[in-house]
Amino acid sequence: MKQVRALIVDDSSVMRKIVERSLRQAGIELSEVVEAGNGVEALAALGRTKVDLILSDINMPVMDGLEFVRQLQSVAEAKSIPVVMITTEGSESNVMQALSLGARGYIRKPFTPDQVKEYVLPILFDKLANQGLLDKLQVPSEEQSGDSHP
Repeated sequence: MKQVRALIVDDSSVMRKIVERSLRQAGIELSEVVEAGNGVEALAALGRTKVDLILSDINMPVMDGLEFVRQLQSVAEAKSIPVVMITTEGSESNVMQALSLGARGYIRKPFTPDQVKEYVLPILFDKLANQGLLDKLQVPSEEQSGDSHP
């Protein structure tokens, strides 16, 4: 079973906890969650810890999510880590810029665990398939997660 190490970057500690809870409710088994309040903290965290997935807000003080994704591309060890932007940002141009800088997807706030599952799981499957680890990712079936419908 492949457990996921996630970096959650948001200036709101409450939002970071909501993202973590949503990942867990989406059936993604987390072995470690690293938190950062802005892009500078996130880059420092990546220097200390390896992660499988990054979820980042766009609007943050010190270093925003766009600059964080831009700088992430110059860190050799971090280039292959998929980044999903989670934002209230309504501007389509900012979302498109994040994608052009290397983000793999985005989720708009407010979101549900089902939306997190819909957007994040395919990105994780793709990353693990590219590493030959797909068989190690285990996501509970609907019966196991209690979400089965008669």
